[in-house]
Amino acid sequence: MLDIRAGRAISQRMTDRARPVPASAFARSLRVGGVATGFAGATVMGLAGQVLRGQGADLGRAALTPANALRVAGGLSALRGAAMKLGQMLSMDSGLALPPEFSAPLAQLQANAPAMPPAQLKQVLAQAWGPDWLRRFQSFDVRPIAAASIGQVHRAVARDGRVLAIKVQFPGIARSIDSDIATLGRLMRLPGVLPRDVDITPFLNAARAQLHDEADYQREARALTRFRQALGADFVIPQVWDDLTTPQVLAMDFVESAPIDSLAEQPQSVRDTAMTQLIFLTLRELFELGQMQTDPNFANYRVAPDGRLVLLDFGATRDIAPADGQAYRALLRAILAEDRARMAEHMAQIGYFRGDAPQERRTLILDLAEKASVPLRQDTTYDFGNATLVEDILRDGAELGQARDFWHVPPAEMLFLHRKIAGMYLLGQRLHARVALRPLLERWA
Repeated sequence: MLDIRAGRAISQRMTDRARPVPASAFARSLRVGGVATGFAGATVMGLAGQVLRGQGADLGRAALTPANALRVAGGLSALRGAAMKLGQMLSMDSGLALPPEFSAPLAQLQANAPAMPPAQLKQVLAQAWGPDWLRRFQSFDVRPIAAASIGQVHRAVARDGRVLAIKVQFPGIARSIDSDIATLGRLMRLPGVLPRDVDITPFLNAARAQLHDEADYQREARALTRFRQALGADFVIPQVWDDLTTPQVLAMDFVESAPIDSLAEQPQSVRDTAMTQLIFLTLRELFELGQMQTDPNFANYRVAPDGRLVLLDFGATRDIAPADGQAYRALLRAILAEDRARMAEHMAQIGYFRGDAPQERRTLILDLAEKASVPLRQDTTYDFGNATLVEDILRDGAELGQARDFWHVPPAEMLFLHRKIAGMYLLGQRLHARVALRPLLERWA
């Protein structure tokens, strides 16, 4: 069962550190401008320090420091919305786009989203439902039970007795996406952030399109309904209530549940079954449904009182083109066959490395892929709890991040898939699950 006291404590902490969301393009640009100024100043100081220490001036080393990453993460966290989501997207890789020491602080953005204050919340709801919106409810808790980059969630009881989870979008998010992306694109093009010849335009365009999708809560409602129809027999997925749903407010059933982490105290067989279900779900999304919920935040997976898994938050749902699904299926076959040459061919097709990347860099990426796929090829049960694969990949990925002349921002679709896979692996670690992976994969190969 849901620990109500723990939930109230979390809600109170979010309320205590609530900060208004800058809603105007001017205010948001000022905030990003301040981040850029601090970033540039710290970089110049870093260069000066290198010279004073008798080191060669290295602009990349001076710019891409953990301190600068924290500076960027703090600024994006205050803005929320597109700015914060873009930082999350940049944190998805393991050295393919940015050095791990820079991308790691960005990975904390999801967990550190502050809530908006109650006064701002009431303004947003009045715009969505009218000034007398409170008459629709027996109760509405202004303290959020969750907050992320695009919005926050509240518990409410409708006049007819429905217990609801109300997801409310931060003000100005949807209309600020294009200006936020443009401003952040300029930040990423500051000297030393990325090599001069790295083209981030396709990545920014994909991020812009994805963010417009995520900011449309009616689109999310349709995705939630589709997943409920396809998976409702196997998982608990909330029902959407159209009478209260708008482009900026999503109303759905409040599902009594406990965090997925609570399974860590359950018997081994329960943990293994839950993890097998979620891995199979990921494969089914990729190869059968043609849609994937690409945000593996642990908060999106919970446990109902009857033991069934609960799936939440379908804002980051992405369509998977048939050609992309076929490309990943071909790569999966090559991985299971341990055919390195075919792996390299399919990875190049998908976009793991640039066409002009030297053979040495291709070899590094291929070696990384082979190491990451070891659990997929073995015939025995894989013990997530006693594995160090993520740590090993991050360590080896650091070598890729040093080769700045051949940096390459992979396709956004690949980054989202990698994020989902890495999230599943980390959840398996958290639950100390044991799963026979190869039999699950062979069904789709």
